[in-house]
Amino acid sequence: MPISQKISAKLKSSSWIRKMFEEGLQMKKKYGVDNVFDLSLGNPVVEPPKEVRQAIKLAANDSSQGLHRYMPNAGLHDVREAIAQSLSLEAACKELVADHIVMVCGAAGGLNITLKTLLDPDEEVIVFSPFFVEYLFYSENHGGKTITVPTNEDFSLNFNALREALSPKTKAVIINSPNNPTGIVYSRKMLEELASILKKYSTDNNNPIYLISDDPYKKIVFDGVETPNILELYDNSIYITSHSKDLAIPGERIGYVAVHPKCADAENLMSGLIFCNRVLGFVNAPALIQRAIQNVQNVSVDAELYRKKRDFLYAELIRIGYSVVKPQGAFYFFPKSPLKDEVLFIQKLAEKKVLVVPGQGFGSPGYFRISYCLPDQVLEGSIAGFEEAFNEVKL
Repeated sequence: MPISQKISAKLKSSSWIRKMFEEGLQMKKKYGVDNVFDLSLGNPVVEPPKEVRQAIKLAANDSSQGLHRYMPNAGLHDVREAIAQSLSLEAACKELVADHIVMVCGAAGGLNITLKTLLDPDEEVIVFSPFFVEYLFYSENHGGKTITVPTNEDFSLNFNALREALSPKTKAVIINSPNNPTGIVYSRKMLEELASILKKYSTDNNNPIYLISDDPYKKIVFDGVETPNILELYDNSIYITSHSKDLAIPGERIGYVAVHPKCADAENLMSGLIFCNRVLGFVNAPALIQRAIQNVQNVSVDAELYRKKRDFLYAELIRIGYSVVKPQGAFYFFPKSPLKDEVLFIQKLAEKKVLVVPGQGFGSPGYFRISYCLPDQVLEGSIAGFEEAFNEVKL
């Protein structure tokens, strides 16, 4: 076999998101772009805010010497300093400084360097289902074992299930709020209880559990919902984010990891993150886009644009008869499938030229994910297919 058996097996079970996206490309060639309604990929349709575009132009036009050379693996110090100042105010963590920040190639890069730094073989990482599917691969990349914990019916955190899952092998818990694929936001009360459980278990077993918050959607929230930062609530916390969604620049691959100043073994943890940023081949985050985002930390896309899309699609799904929890942030719905086997139902939707992603791709069979970060005409055009498919399987 020309490639490893491990990777060959992974290719067969790889991301449903990409699989549906690629199917959509083929369908568009066959039926025409305007006749296929691809709601599979969370690829923001909105353009970066004008402040971001201007910052990129200024960075690109800066002719100062040395701006495009190698830098410290942690990233440019003045950029990390600006991020630390902004984040310390947001998270009420005044001890946070540049030395607690590592610039990374998106949240994916941040998660990988974090898990490589933390995990010994067979140590466990707990994730709540439904979850972003790549968490499984990232954990396995570095010898870890992923333990899946179900959420409640409304996708809130199930603390009884979490307590049962904790073990001496638990090294970290990953959360994602606003959540992909549900759009649910974990409240302050919920995060405080989570922090309390982890703190008690860590203290009782003399074994610190790290809470990793993967938060690229943190600024895309609706109806005044609060999105607390875990750095404010739990000492052994690692905050990871990217600007893919809040600044609508996913192709630029820029984000950062922030380590709580009081985190267990914080100094070695920071050294490990910086080392792993190098040895995993990232070396450092791109210099140009680091400089561009330095002074736009308080800028974000207009979440109202997504709120309007959410309200339109939610009203239509409910009218048709779907069972779905109303999202509080991000740009996804996660409805129950009218058929127990959601793969059969998404095939029915595909016959109507509507493409979504099955819930089993997120660890939750029986559901499917809809992305609505799309042009209005795509969302509007999909409604007939959603209605026809629903009515056909309900006959």
